[in-house]
Amino acid sequence: MRFALVVPSALLVTCSLTCSLTCLLACSSSSPSSGFGNQPAGSSGGFGSSSSSSGSLGSSSGSSGANADGCSEEAKLVYVVSAEYDLFSFEPDKLTFTKIGALSCPSGGATPNSMAIDRSGTAWVNYSDGALFKVSTKDASCTATSFQKGQSTFVKFGMAFASNAVGSQDETLFVSGIEDSVLGDGGKGLATIDLTTMKLTPISDYPGDLAKMGAELTGTGDGRLYGFFTTFPDATLAKIEKSTAATSDARALDGVSTGNAWAFSFWGGDFWFYTSTGLEPSRVTRLSSKDGKVEVVKPDVGGFRIVGAGVSTCAPLTSGPR
Repeated sequence: MRFALVVPSALLVTCSLTCSLTCLLACSSSSPSSGFGNQPAGSSGGFGSSSSSSGSLGSSSGSSGANADGCSEEAKLVYVVSAEYDLFSFEPDKLTFTKIGALSCPSGGATPNSMAIDRSGTAWVNYSDGALFKVSTKDASCTATSFQKGQSTFVKFGMAFASNAVGSQDETLFVSGIEDSVLGDGGKGLATIDLTTMKLTPISDYPGDLAKMGAELTGTGDGRLYGFFTTFPDATLAKIEKSTAATSDARALDGVSTGNAWAFSFWGGDFWFYTSTGLEPSRVTRLSSKDGKVEVVKPDVGGFRIVGAGVSTCAPLTSGPR
């Protein structure tokens, strides 16, 4: 969900939209199109498992909504933010993007880097300087928060909410530190942010081949957490153990590169990847849960580049009517 240039070297570099690029390297083996194999060292568990473990750090209560589950229909959509500072909703079953409005966060020239959506349908947007803003998904209006930049050296990070347990309306905001070119360091691993205290608490780096890798995150309403890792030449999808950052069922995504702008979300049982390899508009690639097929389903999202995507824990876990 930020801008990156992938080159075949061991150097990891990340920077902002206006003046920076990311260079990433990692080896990921190919995998059959119908499986979720190829686990890197340190992985364990099953990709399809809906079990989870989670502490209370960073948790927030689900807000009441129009339905008995506390979810409005709007909270069941995917939301994306573009390099052009625009907020869109996305309906994966229709492959339709709808512009909501332009962000006007007091960012001082910093750019949107990543986004998560809580159960009430509110967006939380990380900017390239480490700031965290609260954004309305109704009109894109922006509110500053008291979050202190650079906690535990986390500046840019991928982010997502995941339910604390199956059937729970309580959720936790997880973040994954992205490598930074200015500081000259690699990824920071997994952490949580408590939205009451605005405190970031590190958990651990990822194990094996995914150590020091940047990752975008997506969570589910049944407590699962996944990472979209910046490995080379193909990006990697892996399930993440929320309490330890251990990974399992890593899969190399054949033909999918994080490129210059990347994001992803889980919706309707499938994974949706939004990527741009250069200055061209983002495209949408789906990983189907039915047959494991990786397929480009929308070659051009409509002339813009997606740098952040978020989906709440209200989003459907399977395809079909919402």
